[in-house]
Amino acid sequence: MTSLVLIILGMFMLTASPAWTEDRAMEKQIDAAFAAGDLPGLHGVLVLHKGEILAERYYEGPDENWGRPIGVRMLDKNSLHDLRSVTKSIVSLLYGIALGEGKVPGLDESVIAQFPEYADLQNDPERRKITIRDTLAMTMGTDWNENLPYTDPRNSEIAMEMAADRYRYVLDRPMVHEPGARWTYNGGATALIGHLIARGTGMPLDDYAREKLFKPLGIEDFEWARGADGVPSAASGLRLNIHDLAKIGRMMIDKGNWNGMQVVPAEWVVEATTPQATPEAGIRYGLFWWLAGEGEPPYWAAGFGNGGQRLMFGARNDLVVAVFAGRYNDPEAWRVPVKVILNFVLPNIRNQ
Repeated sequence: MTSLVLIILGMFMLTASPAWTEDRAMEKQIDAAFAAGDLPGLHGVLVLHKGEILAERYYEGPDENWGRPIGVRMLDKNSLHDLRSVTKSIVSLLYGIALGEGKVPGLDESVIAQFPEYADLQNDPERRKITIRDTLAMTMGTDWNENLPYTDPRNSEIAMEMAADRYRYVLDRPMVHEPGARWTYNGGATALIGHLIARGTGMPLDDYAREKLFKPLGIEDFEWARGADGVPSAASGLRLNIHDLAKIGRMMIDKGNWNGMQVVPAEWVVEATTPQATPEAGIRYGLFWWLAGEGEPPYWAAGFGNGGQRLMFGARNDLVVAVFAGRYNDPEAWRVPVKVILNFVLPNIRNQ
């Protein structure tokens, strides 16, 4: 995603006050763009302002379930859909809940210290410097490469899935930077965090999510893909419907509160959406959440997922945008949700 697009998006989120047309013009515009082939692979869009539905559209197209083709299907509001790496942002919330319960280590504790079974790795003084915060911020300093297609066994996440011990694989990568100094996209970091949640709570990750996050939000139907070792994939395995995904954005705007219940500690919502790193000009990164390049707090926060999945929310405008798409492993997939937001959502907002 270009820095220019992100900066423009941040500016809109800063300056605009939503005032929406009543004829659902946005839906007609999105329909026309999809019919014209300008939004290839789009599966679904849901736009909320102050909890009100401003646009909701679904389309037919080929889809997958965690890399497995499931044919052409027409989505509706109840259809489960891959979130892919938006899953990481959900795992961040689960860590915050578990931390509030005192069941997982604090952000400044060493991550390798939580894995005493790998005593040999703990002998490396540089590796011992990697903190839980570094892990959640993807600034571990270890070698990791997810720039290759996810069909390529050399892709670090795929190699992790194929490894006999995924956690050792992640922790044993060569040190190439000082921990905390440089951001590198790392699905293995999420696997470590998911494991700490499961071990600390004594529950599989999906069961903990069901009890502590989904049930309070009224989310009843979900799937969580498991790796060959039977463990739910913390990096990319969650499937939700688009309304339930949008609930999470709505809850984040309310600092973790849902209908008067504090589901996620408010302090964690702030911490998770506080910039920790700058992957590129115009965009920042928190604790498994992507953040606008401008604003304190950032003008928007988002979960991004392979294929064009998005959950974006802006507290300033009380705006939530959820997008599903099926352009998996396409390096240009980001263009679909960005077009939806820049070409249709934002132009339907006028300054007041």
